[in-house]
Amino acid sequence: MIQISALLVAAASVMAVAQTMTMPALPASVVAAGKKDGSLNTIALPPDWANYGEIMDTFQKTYGLKLTNASPDISSAEELQAIKSLKGQKRAPDVVDVGPAFAIQGTSEKLFTPYKPASWASIPAGAKDPNGNWVGNYFGVVSFGVNKNIVKNVPKSWADLMKPEYKGQVALNGNPLSAQAAFSAVWSAALANGGSLDNIQPGIEYFAKLKAMGNYIPVSATPATVQTGQTPIVADWDYLNLGYSKQFAGKVDWTVTVPSDGVYGSHYATAINATGPNQGAAKLWEEFITSDAGQMLFLKGGAHPIRFNDMVKRNVIPKAMLDALPDAAVYANVKFATPDQVTKAKAVLNAQWAAKVGQ
Repeated sequence: MIQISALLVAAASVMAVAQTMTMPALPASVVAAGKKDGSLNTIALPPDWANYGEIMDTFQKTYGLKLTNASPDISSAEELQAIKSLKGQKRAPDVVDVGPAFAIQGTSEKLFTPYKPASWASIPAGAKDPNGNWVGNYFGVVSFGVNKNIVKNVPKSWADLMKPEYKGQVALNGNPLSAQAAFSAVWSAALANGGSLDNIQPGIEYFAKLKAMGNYIPVSATPATVQTGQTPIVADWDYLNLGYSKQFAGKVDWTVTVPSDGVYGSHYATAINATGPNQGAAKLWEEFITSDAGQMLFLKGGAHPIRFNDMVKRNVIPKAMLDALPDAAVYANVKFATPDQVTKAKAVLNAQWAAKVGQ
């Protein structure tokens, strides 16, 4: 079980470090170009997701740019559609934050401007496009968020969720066909049921059974559904479920656990819209969120910075936060898919999910 109280206490240490950390010495030409643009259009960044609210505020205050964040709750697929439908408009997104499958899709459709930030070398090879079309910025692990006001026995595995006592209680964060968090939950279930990074099929079969028995409800989990009790068990990223613990403290008895039989992790990626109106500001944003200061702010929100290992080696992360991170034994078993595996899994899901599970 994740020790939420310890994590929240240690967040104070991270906040102090992030607030006093000198802003990164980013390339002067990039900073100048960003400030010349004067504004940045982001999209699909919920303020309560991975600490994006504070990240956006810090970026604006540090560089004096006006940031407009459109449609904070749309999916990765809808972000790519926004690039296409708003092409040539001043309100078009300058940057997107998408799951790997959609980063790959956007690259193949030539939607992105290649760019390699100053921190490029310390970003793991598996979490960046070799040509710089996208770079990973943070990662999470699929977890179960559980409302103990409603659920008396906290499930600790995908096998547990098959029990009749959880009828009408299990939800995902979106549709797996368009939302990275839900897509990853299906893969986590696959790992727990004989599947692998090369075989997501068992995850689809699992959810078909879960729906047939009435345990899985096709309701996209949101803060509102969590607070009202409509979605008592939510399979979602660990940092989002941890965020609910803070958001609804005193209102919802919310606990978080990582399923022991399917520890799956995935990163999100930032990419620059090739036809966005503020190319300089977009590059400055990518520089900032992949810098030590930006990465520390992700960690403050419970998300694992993509450069986590590099920062640990350089003693950048406070010991208090390292000591309070979730059970290392669980995270030691986490599995990550390669871009090729993601592409293949997405194709299988697209072909079968609607017919077998629907949403």
